[in-house]
Amino acid sequence: MTLRFSVSASDGAARRGRLETAHGVIDTPTFMPVGTAATVKAMTPEAVRETGAQIILGNTYHLMLRPTAERVAKLGGLHRFMNWPGPILTDSGGFQVMSLSQLNKVTEQGVTFQSHIDGARHELTPERSIEIQHLLDATITMQLDECVKLPATEQRAAEAMRLSIRWAERCRTAFRQREGYGLFGIVQGGTNAALREESAKGLLGIGFDGYAVGGLAVGETQEEMFATLDVTVPHLPADRPRYLMGVGKPSDLVGAVMRGIDMFDCVMPTRSGRTGQAFTRRGSINIRNARHAEDPRPLDEHCRCPACRDYSRAYLHHLVRSDEILGAMLMTQHNLTYYQDLMIGMRAAIAEGRLQAFAADFQAGQTLGDIEPL
Repeated sequence: MTLRFSVSASDGAARRGRLETAHGVIDTPTFMPVGTAATVKAMTPEAVRETGAQIILGNTYHLMLRPTAERVAKLGGLHRFMNWPGPILTDSGGFQVMSLSQLNKVTEQGVTFQSHIDGARHELTPERSIEIQHLLDATITMQLDECVKLPATEQRAAEAMRLSIRWAERCRTAFRQREGYGLFGIVQGGTNAALREESAKGLLGIGFDGYAVGGLAVGETQEEMFATLDVTVPHLPADRPRYLMGVGKPSDLVGAVMRGIDMFDCVMPTRSGRTGQAFTRRGSINIRNARHAEDPRPLDEHCRCPACRDYSRAYLHHLVRSDEILGAMLMTQHNLTYYQDLMIGMRAAIAEGRLQAFAADFQAGQTLGDIEPL
């Protein structure tokens, strides 16, 4: 194992930790902004850093198609290419192959698919996924897995999970061990407790630098997701980081941290920002609503981001309703700042043994609703 992970405090199942990598230190719990195609949409790398983000996510599927991993490697790797010197986690491309591509075919060897860009045929095997992520110079590489949409039959979930374990072994063999770089395995099995346990034990037998919980936030309820974490996390080693993939809403993050999850990613804060939704300490706000047209107050009076510090709701309403690019930029930066502040708050609460009180205050704030209209 070449990634150094240590837990400095715990509160119930929640942990405050530190992950040391070749590209910098990550404090956990952490949220990774999604930079799918070598950019966090509507954000400069400098602005992403200002939110407090320490690690971002890139995507193998999109980058292998355009501009290609070989071109990124020729230009010095993904960190230099996108001007992000910090850690980068790349997902394996498996989820996007299943969800975006046309006519994909899964076999023991891998998956063949047609590009959603130009229809060209490609093959993604465990070995090729690892090679692409190596060319990108990913700090944290993810194994290739098969992710099925929920609900799924037990037989279908079992087949995908067992194939993912076999692919995980091939990924481990193909991965080039380097100091400060790591490979994560992905636990699958739908919402079935026995399958999740089988998946976790299979991955532990192979040995990874960290363990992700995949196959959630794909159609199940929050209660089902939390129940799945309750039966999965206890089977994961305490001395390795745990990553919940593709999650989620602020309440998802709080609940998952309380169940022992250390790392998250999701497009929700960036995508919502581009469509006019802001997450705040009093719940979400749709800035497009007419009631904000003459409101001089900030989105969130306790937020440190430029949108809240320097601009009114009225101005943000105008920008978003006018489809001005600045509106998407400010709203996205606000949401990412809110997510990072939520992580900072949980890290402090875990260290001080008051996460339950933090979660109760968070939930109470979310149910208050928006600030009363003028």
